[in-house]
Amino acid sequence: MAPTPMGRLFGILAWLWWLGAAGPAAAQPGPPPPAARPAPAADVVLVPGPATLPVTGTFTLGFRVRGGTPDKYSEFPELEGFKKTTKVRIITTRTVQGRRFTDVTITQRYVPYGEGEIVIKPFQMTVNGVVLKSAGATVRVGPAPTASAPPAAATPATAPALTKPANPAAPLQAVGDLDKLFGKPKPALYQDVPDHAFLAVVAERPSVFVGEGVRVGLYFYLKPEDQALLAFHDFNDQLPPLLHELHQPTAWQEPGPDASVTPDTVRHLGQRYLRFRLAENVYYPLTAQPLRFPPLALTMVKFKVLKKPEAGQDNRLAGYKTYYAPGVAVQVRPLPEAAQRGPVPVGSYKVKEAISRTRFRVGESFTYSFGVEGQGNLSAVLAPVWPARPGLEVYGPEVREEPVPGGGRKLFRYRLVARRPGVLPLDSLLRIVVFNPATARYDTLRPELRPQVRGAAQVATSLPKPEDDPFYGPALASADTTLQSVDVYRDVRRYAQWLLVALAGVAAFGWWRAGRRA
Repeated sequence: MAPTPMGRLFGILAWLWWLGAAGPAAAQPGPPPPAARPAPAADVVLVPGPATLPVTGTFTLGFRVRGGTPDKYSEFPELEGFKKTTKVRIITTRTVQGRRFTDVTITQRYVPYGEGEIVIKPFQMTVNGVVLKSAGATVRVGPAPTASAPPAAATPATAPALTKPANPAAPLQAVGDLDKLFGKPKPALYQDVPDHAFLAVVAERPSVFVGEGVRVGLYFYLKPEDQALLAFHDFNDQLPPLLHELHQPTAWQEPGPDASVTPDTVRHLGQRYLRFRLAENVYYPLTAQPLRFPPLALTMVKFKVLKKPEAGQDNRLAGYKTYYAPGVAVQVRPLPEAAQRGPVPVGSYKVKEAISRTRFRVGESFTYSFGVEGQGNLSAVLAPVWPARPGLEVYGPEVREEPVPGGGRKLFRYRLVARRPGVLPLDSLLRIVVFNPATARYDTLRPELRPQVRGAAQVATSLPKPEDDPFYGPALASADTTLQSVDVYRDVRRYAQWLLVALAGVAAFGWWRAGRRA
């Protein structure tokens, strides 16, 4: 049956209504693409130090900047009971979802002055505009631990913490799922190129005397052509355990330069190597026990090279390789028997002195500095004792220390007043006895200056006695000599408080009675 004109009209109206409803919806654009996420801001955190450590240990405070660099930061605080030494700057690189991030950790080292519980007061630092606050803590500094017995054999096979993988021929390989999905060449297409790198603990000398300094460092060596095959792996977490293993409980440790990512060029067995300094310290043995440094291990990123390089490919496959450094022992020789007269500084020192003027008169004060300069532990050099000499007044000393790696200069500054004329024999008044390890003999360092004092002798006049004073004399004579209790003022304060409480009670009672009568 043919549709009626009214039916065709309703059909046309329905078709137009469908176009008006569906057309705009179909013309609407899809959801906007997600906006590019901004790069995350650098995260700054405070790295606290240990709660306990031996007196020969090192306390550390630091901060870590994740995903950035410390462009500007305030100084680390001065801690009571600790001496601020050197800083350690460690830079690590990590890759997250194809993006490279750099983390920087700066650590300040402190050495304790003695044993006991040291309270660290609250402090704050500013790093890149971020304020880091610390609530403070209590650090317990204990005695120096006794040296433990060395292992039976200083080889990686006997050190459980340094055991090699079960199958050294098959190093770990990092192949992600995305590489498999997008068709990165398989590991079988890569070849392992031999490298000539090695890890070593190097001691400056095989034996030293008690108190003599020896420089010991942990270095990583590689040839210049091997730079493309190796890279540091998780260095920020690997370095602290290595520094802990290098610590010696029977030696005074002087921290050396910070770990450096810039290598030095050295010669080893006639060949040129790049040497990375991971740690370097100067040790001054306190006892005759040998200094034993255990075997150490460092894991590096080792790249395999594509057998047939392809354009647009990285042509390298990352894996891991662990390098082992054998243990090292430094023998310690005791000092000769003459050391029984007391502690003697050990080192190669020479006399260093200075005086404030060239002409000297009786009664005029002048300054004189006497000390040592050279190689050795300056902390062991103590101020000389002045013997009593009539007609000479000595004030001081003021200590001035200028340390350098392995030694430096230490001066003791005095103020002198001569009351008698004549030659001032400083060489017979001052001396410092040191042990020279180069000659294995004791040396006595004396001044070389002998100033000539001119003028008339001054007779020291006695001070007037208090009882001869016109005011204090009668007052002292009439003073009461009865002993008083040290708590008399506290008792008076307590009685006064009781009296005030009683008066307040009487006033309250009177006010209450007056209110009842009203």
